[in-house]
Amino acid sequence: MFEINYLINKIKEIKNKINLIRRIFNYSLKKNKLKKLSKKLNDPDIWKNFLKIKKLKKEQSFLKSDIKNIDFFIQNISEINDFFELAIKEKDKEILKEIKNNIYFLEKKIINFEKINIFKKKYDKYNCYLDIQSGSGGTEAQDWANILLRMYLRWIESKNFKIDIIEISEGEICGIKSATIKILGKYAYGWMRTETGIHRLVRKSPFDSGNKRHTSFSSAFIYPDINNKIDIKINLSDLRIDVYRASGAGGQHVNRTESAVRVTHIPTKIVTQCQSDRSQHKNKDQAIKQLKLKLYKFELQKKNITKNAIEQTKQDIGWGRQIRSYILDNSRIKDLRTGIEITNVQSVLDGNLDKFIIASLKMGL
Repeated sequence: MFEINYLINKIKEIKNKINLIRRIFNYSLKKNKLKKLSKKLNDPDIWKNFLKIKKLKKEQSFLKSDIKNIDFFIQNISEINDFFELAIKEKDKEILKEIKNNIYFLEKKIINFEKINIFKKKYDKYNCYLDIQSGSGGTEAQDWANILLRMYLRWIESKNFKIDIIEISEGEICGIKSATIKILGKYAYGWMRTETGIHRLVRKSPFDSGNKRHTSFSSAFIYPDINNKIDIKINLSDLRIDVYRASGAGGQHVNRTESAVRVTHIPTKIVTQCQSDRSQHKNKDQAIKQLKLKLYKFELQKKNITKNAIEQTKQDIGWGRQIRSYILDNSRIKDLRTGIEITNVQSVLDGNLDKFIIASLKMGL
């Protein structure tokens, strides 16, 4: 009975996954597009234009590949379902055993397809940077920023990515004002990019003697390490460069000399900081490199301003987009984009973010 219930649940789960894949990859739309494309390629006149043919053939190849994979999933789950019904009717344990093996094989195929096709955006394969910034609210927000940093460091370690701490600015009493870390690993940006936004914390404050409920905000900003792929011109007259003594919550990772550098781009007010090296010159180079990356993303966002205008009017916080609420006293964390809700708060704060991240990637965020 246990085996039958397990297989019922597995078949249902895979059907749901395939339906989700069909939606993500616009299966019906792609099938129609492939039909139109095949019709075009059958037109003798089009073969006079070699470059156009090459382009259409390439597009046809991509479409065929996606459709072939999805068709394979649909056909296989249908056959598994038919065999399962037969096995129940005939009470055949051998068929049930074969179905279990087929389900395992199909699941592996689906997982590989998702992995290859989800990380298809331009810079997904690159290393990336994570900036964390505490919001208004002093000690509360700075403590929350530090909790977020710890959460991400745990998640990054679980993925076996490498971490390079670029800068950590300590809070006045506890926590951090800001931090920048570099994440090195295959698809680091692809995995992390959907985490950009505002993170809202609601809890009974450990800093309030009356044990009142407080709301704090901190932001996460993720951008790819694409310095060699972009050409951003920076006028030195637009920069303000400050040198200060490094002091942060980074322990042995943070150099504590007067070599830390903060670079402010005056026209955009974008700020980058670096204190990871003993050399002031190297820290300055790194801070300017990060500035170029931020300016690149800033320019991309400007291009998309019309497209995002409606969404921007919905935002409650001027300096970012709220993506997730962490309501600790109700033991509830809710992602506002995917609708995913988790009650094991400590598990999430310990770095178990995959449910949120995978759901957002599947939605194409």
